[in-house]
Amino acid sequence: MVTIAIIGRPNVGKSTLFNRLVGKRLALVDDRPGVTRDRRSGEASLIDLEFEIVDTAGLEEAGAATLEGRMRAQTEAAIETADLSLFLVDAKTGVTTQDASFAELLRRKNKPVVLVANKAEARGSDAGFYDAFALGLGEPVAISAEHGEGMGDLRDALVESLGLAAFRDEHEAIEPDEVAVTSVDLPPDDEADEEAELDLYDATKPLRIAIVGRPNAGKSTLINHFLGEDRLLTGPEAGITRDSISVEWEWRGRRVKMFDTAGLRRKARVQEKLEKLSVADALRAIKFAEVVVIVLDVTIPFERQDLQIADLIVREGRAPVIAFNKWDLVEDRQAMLADLREQTERLLPQARGIRAVPISGESGEGLDRLMQAVAETHEIWNKRISTAKLNRWLERVVSHHPPPAVAGRRVNIKYMTQVKSRPPTFMISTSRPEAINASYTRYLVNGLRETFGLLGVPIRLGLRKPDNPFAKRRSRAPSS
Repeated sequence: MVTIAIIGRPNVGKSTLFNRLVGKRLALVDDRPGVTRDRRSGEASLIDLEFEIVDTAGLEEAGAATLEGRMRAQTEAAIETADLSLFLVDAKTGVTTQDASFAELLRRKNKPVVLVANKAEARGSDAGFYDAFALGLGEPVAISAEHGEGMGDLRDALVESLGLAAFRDEHEAIEPDEVAVTSVDLPPDDEADEEAELDLYDATKPLRIAIVGRPNAGKSTLINHFLGEDRLLTGPEAGITRDSISVEWEWRGRRVKMFDTAGLRRKARVQEKLEKLSVADALRAIKFAEVVVIVLDVTIPFERQDLQIADLIVREGRAPVIAFNKWDLVEDRQAMLADLREQTERLLPQARGIRAVPISGESGEGLDRLMQAVAETHEIWNKRISTAKLNRWLERVVSHHPPPAVAGRRVNIKYMTQVKSRPPTFMISTSRPEAINASYTRYLVNGLRETFGLLGVPIRLGLRKPDNPFAKRRSRAPSS
């Protein structure tokens, strides 16, 4: 697939154009410059063209060691890997010396470039549009990314630069039958034998993983080590990541889609609009993911915010795994490991048995063990248990410890079934669901966790009263 990078100085509308082309509000957009920092890619379409589009940080003149300099390096890497660059200038404010400098950079790269004059709908933008000719990159394409104007002209410019065949060859090579097979996600067969062991886990399916944690816990560094390249922006500054950036790679032949997220601070400290947008983006990534890796700084683990993040993940029904990062800084590892295990069990009872792995995102230590823990947790999260096994277990535990009677009346528990997985969700039919208290429900959940190996994942348990088959008959009976 053709890859196109959107580049330009800060605040010219790169992320707005990116969102327009992918058809979703994936990239954060704000009036202030410099919102985008990492490269973000997505599948885009423009009329009849389909391609991969990459949003980049604003190009700035800065030293290599500074945050702006590292952002520029990420943008230059995007230019190198792209087939074509869309160079955006602001027609409203006109061409600047920065634009001229970056135009020279693009010429040195010797790669196809389409010059785009954005914000052409603004009053007085004509002068800025004609100024863009002086950059020496050909005739600019006048568009309005915000209002969707000029998209047909942009499509024609892309075709002229790369040729229509560049956008079509790969799609024509895919057989229609192959598309039909890979694009349909079939549900389990409802008529399958309920009493058989329901082992439906497919270890070849892609994994969706979100990496979350407090600011500066080392999330981006961890992902860069998985990828084997400096794909995400890192540094000593807290809060570098703003967007939730997805990257794809393979682990032991299995496709993995991993989301880097902005650091999550306590709600009371999140005041600025931009940080609120970043937090909302991170929460969306958690909901989209299947397994969520909570990165804790091992030098200050289990801060209050860490526990709140873990609780949020469990309430969302995602499968959590803990990564104790910066393990290379620990001297007495055995004592630290014992202490961390004790704290994990004590502070996270809602995810009893959660897998916790010490790692170093900087050196790569423990990353394979972390992925193994992710795969094991994902399998448990998908687990299904037959109704026969559940009811044999239920009969034993209720006989051993029946629910307490209320007002002298016994609570009758009839049967149990698993209604869904991801996370494992069970339903108990009982004569008086309102009479079963929270402590007895916890007793049942803990029993399920221990007996069926549902360790470290959320478990949902519902109670309902069975339908009375004679209720409707009585309501229809004629009155005397």
